[in-house]
Amino acid sequence: MAEDVITLSALTKEYGGFKAVDNLTLTIRRGEIFGLLGPNGAGKSTTILMMLGLTEPTSGTVRVAGHDPTRDPLAVKRKVGYLPDDVGFYDDMSGLENLLYTARLNGIPDETGKERALRLLERVGLSEHGHKRAGTFSRGMRQRLGLADVLMKQPEVIILDEPTLGLDPEGVRDFLHLIQRLSRDEGITVLLSSHHLHQVQQICDRVGLFVAGRLLAEGNLAQLSAQLFADEPILIEADVRPASEELVEQLARLEPVIRVERRQDGTLLLSCRTDAAPEIARLAVESGAALHRLNTKAYGLDEIYHRYFEGGDVRV
Repeated sequence: MAEDVITLSALTKEYGGFKAVDNLTLTIRRGEIFGLLGPNGAGKSTTILMMLGLTEPTSGTVRVAGHDPTRDPLAVKRKVGYLPDDVGFYDDMSGLENLLYTARLNGIPDETGKERALRLLERVGLSEHGHKRAGTFSRGMRQRLGLADVLMKQPEVIILDEPTLGLDPEGVRDFLHLIQRLSRDEGITVLLSSHHLHQVQQICDRVGLFVAGRLLAEGNLAQLSAQLFADEPILIEADVRPASEELVEQLARLEPVIRVERRQDGTLLLSCRTDAAPEIARLAVESGAALHRLNTKAYGLDEIYHRYFEGGDVRV
């Protein structure tokens, strides 16, 4: 079993009477990509600041790469690379010069630093731009340079706080794939904080659902579904045309059906205790409607996100 590289135990941070982080307990294993998913203001960034030793917890404990960031923040910083949502560089220096400056700050010999910087520029797709001033870099190029920058000290852990803000869809996809490759190839543990569910779903081994300072559930997608939808494990999608109000009411009265939702595209989504597909098909046909499609699906982050974030029904 892989060892735990980040351990948070009953972690709490209060500002006055407000709990930004409330009794958070979480472990992240070495080499995995963990996604901290939650809306803005959920407490994700505050949690990261406590992991880095940049703010002290009100109560609870933190261990990162074997160290307590409150008591020994420098030891944590030597082993952890942090990429914020807005990366700062010296704009009048080239990308390569910025990396060499980081190398010197970390006590890396010049020759080793240059060799490592050139290798990382190639790794993040910036080898042809390394001698250009950082001030001329696009948002996506700055994020790639930021990733190379945090890798200069060869960290055990990388923490990424909303790293794809401001990137276009292609830039997001390329950046996430780059993170995934680096984690797999180098064995680096990655903590990715985001409020974009699809980005988290693409690359993360496990996800923690963070709302109002509390961790609602954590695990892979199947485990999250089991925890959050234990009372309604079956999701059935029905494309019935036309889906009259009378039919919807009949479907809602079926014993296994918990709720019926009409989507914007006209399809029906039924949450069920058991597989009610045969009964749903029978009622649709008897109503005189055309049944174009009927399929059973697992709960995904779409449903989880809609239930807990977009719908405003925050359960803690």
